[in-house]
Amino acid sequence: MTNPDELWYYDLTTGEVTLGPETSTFTRMGPYPTREAARHALEIAAERNKVADQADEEWNDD
Repeated sequence: MTNPDELWYYDLTTGEVTLGPETSTFTRMGPYPTREAARHALEIAAERNKVADQADEEWNDD
């Protein structure tokens, strides 16, 4: 198991990327394996939501 202090997080309040979970679980996204991935946390979440919404639509159409 990976140590959470060695992973990257995105702070929703400040928009900053931190190494380790420095902020509340309610105001951070992650963990991410790299700083670059954490920088794109909102984009990653938006894409995942889009895929999930499409799956929901397909499920509801059946």
